[in-house]
Amino acid sequence: MKKSFAFQLVVFMIWIVCIPLSIYTVYQSYPPNEATNWPLLAGFTALSLLTSAFPAFINGTPFFLTQWVSLALFLRFGLFIEIVVFQISLVPLLYNLKLNRNMLYRIPWNSIMFFLVSLFSGLAFLWLGGDIHSMNTVDIVGYGLLYIVVNITANHALIKISGILLGQRIRFFTIDDTWDYLICTFALPMGLSLYLLGQYVGVLSIILLGIPFYMATRLLQLYTTTSKVNKELSEAAHFGHQLADQLDSEETLDLFIERVPKMVSIDGLYLIDRRQQTGTLSVLRAYENGKQILKNATHKELSHSLLSETIESADKTVFCKREEWLPYSGSFLLPNTQSALVLPFCRNHQLEGVLLLTSRKKNNFQDYQVKMLELISSYFIVSLEKARYVEKAKHSSERCGLTGLYNYRYFEDYLNSKMNELKEHTISNLSLIMLDIDYFKGINDRYGHESGNEILRGLAAVLKREVGEKGTLARYGGEEFVILLPNYTKQQALLLAEKLRERIEMQPFEIVPDLLENVKHLIVHITASIGVSSAYEDTDNATNLLRNADHAMYKGAKEQGRNKVAGF
Repeated sequence: MKKSFAFQLVVFMIWIVCIPLSIYTVYQSYPPNEATNWPLLAGFTALSLLTSAFPAFINGTPFFLTQWVSLALFLRFGLFIEIVVFQISLVPLLYNLKLNRNMLYRIPWNSIMFFLVSLFSGLAFLWLGGDIHSMNTVDIVGYGLLYIVVNITANHALIKISGILLGQRIRFFTIDDTWDYLICTFALPMGLSLYLLGQYVGVLSIILLGIPFYMATRLLQLYTTTSKVNKELSEAAHFGHQLADQLDSEETLDLFIERVPKMVSIDGLYLIDRRQQTGTLSVLRAYENGKQILKNATHKELSHSLLSETIESADKTVFCKREEWLPYSGSFLLPNTQSALVLPFCRNHQLEGVLLLTSRKKNNFQDYQVKMLELISSYFIVSLEKARYVEKAKHSSERCGLTGLYNYRYFEDYLNSKMNELKEHTISNLSLIMLDIDYFKGINDRYGHESGNEILRGLAAVLKREVGEKGTLARYGGEEFVILLPNYTKQQALLLAEKLRERIEMQPFEIVPDLLENVKHLIVHITASIGVSSAYEDTDNATNLLRNADHAMYKGAKEQGRNKVAGF
């Protein structure tokens, strides 16, 4: 979690004031034995560094099995040496955390926690009667168990308190905490064995126990990694099938944005679209800090950014740390971004777009994750293309190719569904407007059919703008248009029809006449005759609703002089 500079400064100051003085106080109160076995101490120190560098992973959670070396160190060299050695062992642990600049306060913070854990467990041992350097089996087993339990309990409590102080929401006890206490069954016998062997065989004890420990943790890590990879590959395959089932391009994009951050730890995700004709780049979707956002980035920013290598080569690019991509522009990225993965979206050997994933951690993307994301990206581009093809085919079957409005086939099905809703009382009223352009044949004859098409397109745009979300608009055939209005009474529909008639009459339409010489652009005006019918006022049948509106349009408007509105 990002903390302010002031907060981090306070933590460093507390460490500077408290920890060196506290360690010196421990030295004065519990000084080390004068006859220190330095080779053995060096071996124990190396072993403590090894346990910090290679944690055991259980269910994907790292466990640093330091308690057994801590116990042996304490029993052999005392509290001061144990504290100093485990302050040193912080180095590989903090390296494993891959801290960025905003997390540097974790160095003194963890140092304080390590000191307190060592202090609490050591003082509990000494104050309750334990004796270091003892060879009494009953004493070292009993007090050794006390030391381990206090060590794990103190560590557990301090981690939870630390989380609360840092503003994190954490549960006080989880299944992972159970593993901490089960580690006692490992730490106590291993720690006592290391201590006793150290007393008898010296540095050889490090080899006898250190190498088996290292091999066991590496095998456990390998097993855990293999299980994790298999699980994530299984999830990736399932995700690929989910993508393949999508028939809507927007839903496909949303599913991709939703699922990828759950599969890989990232801070930023950017879907970049590339237009085939111009090569222009634009941000199609963006995800930052756990949510989708609107990201504005120009083509120039994107083309000169860390995407450029992938755009040129159509191959993936992996950046492990900030210094690797700094030569490129990254102005649109999150602050403190370190790792970045750029994957191409290719189809038929053409670059369609780019996926950019970023993280504030260095070396965030493992090789198997890159391969998994490449597989998912392949699923995604095929699924998106399929969804767009289905949408295009559906659009072609439902839409008028000239105006982009719904066609009569779609409209009749929609009308029947709305009539059913009316009968089920889902909607209260249903009205229909039908309009026909007056003297349209004369326009075609005088200016040409393409000019007539321009007027049809222009009228469709006017109607879409005026009707909006009030109803559903369709081109019913030729120069006839229909509008279905759920929850509109007949009177409301007549008012809207009159408003449309006036708007059409006032609207200038620009055409390029085919049949007039030396005339490139011409403004023409048109009028429309409109009929209105409603259910249940006029009928309870979908077909009759259409026929009634058509009858009102011809008998009540056309035959009465045109440019009129008439109800059935």
